[in-house]
Amino acid sequence: MQATATALAPTYATAHDVESWPFSVERSTPTIGAQIGGIDLREPLDDDTYLALRRALLKYKVLFFREQDITPAQQVALARRFGELEVHPTFPHHPDHDELVIIGRNETKRGRENLYHTDVSWREIPSMGSMLRCVQCPEVGGDTIWINMVAAYENLPDDVKARIDGLTAVHEFLPLFGIVIPEDQHAAMRQKYPPAVHPVVRTHPETGEKILYVNEAFTTYLANYGHKTAQQYRIGFDYKLAEMDLLQYLFRQAQAPEYQVRLRWQPNTIAFWDNRACQHYAVQDYFPAPRHMMRATIIGDRPV
Repeated sequence: MQATATALAPTYATAHDVESWPFSVERSTPTIGAQIGGIDLREPLDDDTYLALRRALLKYKVLFFREQDITPAQQVALARRFGELEVHPTFPHHPDHDELVIIGRNETKRGRENLYHTDVSWREIPSMGSMLRCVQCPEVGGDTIWINMVAAYENLPDDVKARIDGLTAVHEFLPLFGIVIPEDQHAAMRQKYPPAVHPVVRTHPETGEKILYVNEAFTTYLANYGHKTAQQYRIGFDYKLAEMDLLQYLFRQAQAPEYQVRLRWQPNTIAFWDNRACQHYAVQDYFPAPRHMMRATIIGDRPV
């Protein structure tokens, strides 16, 4: 585990494990992430362990499990314990489990996940969480970075918080996935998955935390910028550039190492993250080495 975060606020600097867990917990950074041990994910979770894992997920945002040699069926069952699973419209699926997507890269196929993003924020009801398992990875390279977007929001300047209060943003499917979909299918896919409008700052449904909820992969523009800003502009492009500058500024918050944790993968490592509160970035430094992962994604709730 590589840790790159430092504390920014008292809530993070003083966060200690004051409760007992039915498994071991080793914090990865002061801000985000914990490695979980003493648990065998091949076995169905009893109620106490399930509830404890859910509390740990809310507290640490992303949980890491090492040496979990589970089958695809066990991964699906484990993820389903936390909620209904989605079927992704473009990623290839496991032949026996439509809910399990295969993310495979090799000497002929480069990865394209090296941008900061929140999984399926283009859905009207995005995901609650994602569970990613490493099947094969390079000896070095191919790390993944997760970002605590609660911390990113908390540490915004007060004037920026006031400026984005009440703003909504448009999240779209095609700008990223359109490259792998034939152009003659774009209209049908846009109709099936129309742009979704979500708050720029969403409230976590379980913790009440405020979350900066825009990402460079799927957020395309601010839907109500003109209605929410009273600032006057000389001419039209000032107005549009101000909107674009604000959105780019918000995108850049995910790049701060102080909000991040970085995982070096090993086969049979599992990462389970709260997709409402996190962004992530898959580092593409390993081509042409192979890297194969399986992901189950849990359906969440409408952002408010």
